[in-house]
This record gives sequence, C-alpha cells and structure tokens, in this order.
Amino acid sequence: MGGRSSSSTSCRGSTRPRSGFMTAFEGFWNNWCCHRKNLMLVVCGSASSWVLDKLINNHGGLYGRVTHAIKLMPFTLRECEEYLASRGVRLSRYDVAQSYMVLGGIPYYLGYFEDGLSLAQNVDRVFFSRRAILRDEYDRLFASVFGDPEYMKSVVGLLCTRRAGLTKKEICEGLGVSDGGRLTKALGALVASDFVVRYVPFGVSRRQEHYKLVDLFCKYWQRFVRDSGSLDERFWQSGQTSPAISAWRGLSFELVCFNHIGQIKRALGIEGVRTSHSAWSVRDDDGGAQIDLLIERGDNVLNSCEIKFVGDEFRVDAAYHRVLLRRQGLLAGLVSPKVSVKDVLITTFGLVYNEYGGVFSNVVTLDDLFGGV
Repeated sequence: MGGRSSSSTSCRGSTRPRSGFMTAFEGFWNNWCCHRKNLMLVVCGSASSWVLDKLINNHGGLYGRVTHAIKLMPFTLRECEEYLASRGVRLSRYDVAQSYMVLGGIPYYLGYFEDGLSLAQNVDRVFFSRRAILRDEYDRLFASVFGDPEYMKSVVGLLCTRRAGLTKKEICEGLGVSDGGRLTKALGALVASDFVVRYVPFGVSRRQEHYKLVDLFCKYWQRFVRDSGSLDERFWQSGQTSPAISAWRGLSFELVCFNHIGQIKRALGIEGVRTSHSAWSVRDDDGGAQIDLLIERGDNVLNSCEIKFVGDEFRVDAAYHRVLLRRQGLLAGLVSPKVSVKDVLITTFGLVYNEYGGVFSNVVTLDDLFGGV
C-alpha cells in the first residue's frame, strides 16, 4: 500500500459504488480461495484509502483475512541519490536535497529527471514548460488516491497555510465544516497515505492534537505550480536567488529534517534512546519564539534544533546568539529541573566556529541526513 503513480488506474475503476464487486469477492474468497494453500492474493495500487477501507479495515466477510500489509514509503535522501545515480543523473547532495523538497522523494516523479540537465532545468521541464508532465499531477494524484478528491484537496490546502499544523477544531473552523465522520475519515486517510502526520506540539495538552502537512510535493505545487499558467517556461532557472524561492528552501528543509528523524538521531548518537519530536512556539510581550524541531529524549535531554538551509557554512552573529539564548531560557522554564536543554544546528555545510558558535552542542550536516539508519 502506498506510493503514487498517475499512470495507475487503480482498482477503483472496476469497483464503483453499488457495483456489488466487494460482496461477490468476499463470498468467492471465503467459499473457494481460502481453502487452497497454493493461492495468494496481492492487492496493490495508489488508491490507499480504498485499500484501507475495503481490505485492511474490512468489517465484513474479509475481516481478519489480511496476512501482511506492506506500506511503501517515499525514498529517503540517500535513496533518491542512489536512484538518480542509477539512471545516470548526477546531482550534488545540495541539489538532491532540493529535488526532495520539490518531489517529496517519490521515485515515479524522479524518473522524469534527465541526465545532462541541471536541477533547475529539470524542474522547469517537468513543471513549467509548455508540455510539463507534472503540471497537472496534483489533481491526478488526488483523483487516483482518494474517493473524495475535492474535499481532500480542501483539507490539504488549508493545512498548507500553517507550518506547525492545525487542530481538528481549527480545521473545522477554517473549512466551515462540522466535526463529523467525513472529516475524521479524511484526516485518517491523509495520515495513512503519509500526506499528513498527527502529533502533539511540545508544551500543550495531549488533547490538542495537531495535523501537519509533510508532503513536500503538495507544498511545492501549492506554492509555485498552482497558479503557474502565466509564468515563464524558465521560471525556476531565472528565480534561483529570488526571495520567494530562498524562503521556500528554508521552510521546506524543515520538513526534510522532520522526515529524516532517524538520520538525525544517528548523527547525535542517540539511535537507541526513546524520543518524540515536534515543533514549538510561544507568544509573549517580546513577540514570542519558535523552534523548528524539538527532540524530547528519554535520557533527560531536550534537543532544540535550529534548521538552516544555506549555501555555505552557517555563521552565528551576536544578535542571533542572543535570540538562541533567549529561546533556551524560555524552554528551560517549561521543563523539569532534571532536563537539560541543548541546542543543535542542522544545516547544509556545517558551522563557522567563531566566538558565538559554541552555543550549539552538536552540528548535523547534509551529509548526515544522507546517512542510513
């Protein structure tokens, strides 16, 4: 279950509502198939919500019949690098990371990249050229994966507007809908399909569960492709230093890190430590503070992770040093006295060790994120 491919028609094509297919199949399986030891049924496809509803969570004749469920995950950074190299597409890790920000580690999309073109040229070709193959992929994707695509797109569109995610109540208010079974089912399908994660931000009640959009392809499409009809066919090549793309890189790198927690833990030497992770923000008279990623550890340490996607080593100046110390103080006031707060920098090429660089206990680089787990 999982993955995506707009070329897949999925099994929904032959199982339209009221077709009677599932009822007939349940009888066929229970009366004939299940008594044969040499028969195996493998169901696969991009319509993960259909697989969940009709098979995994079936409460009828197929209840308890599933032997194994295999969930296909997006590629990691390392797997993206290896896949591109296997096809002769040579990109630096800096650019592979950006391809992940655009395509979300989906190999089907990476397969459209061509050798001999830069990352920006490839992005323009598949999204902004006259015959861009992925320009309309967003709509095709939701139509193939979900039975209620327009409603699902409205939920995702709303979640795109908030970095830290929204509570279910906030989603209801934002969409103008009631907190009913339709929304519950939609959020469950988005979580199961890895578009969204469900988590509790640090320092809030567990009843304030948040839903955060982590699908980078959806984020990218909403930000740049949705209204791209009037854009130049070389939009991405010509805008590499634009404020909009620079800001997008910074925000998207946060999600890259969110999706590579295992690699970050390994770089910190805490693979065997029980952890949970979330974002954190607080408002006060001085404007408040926000931390991109917090890792709560079972060994009485709280890692406050600052995430920076830059083209060179990151440099801490006096003003930024004061910001970090203030955040550390705010966090220290929220945790138990036995918990120590340690700042971690996650960045592309490392840290300039000047008089302020020592504020970070650990530095995790892009190479670390490309590591295995």
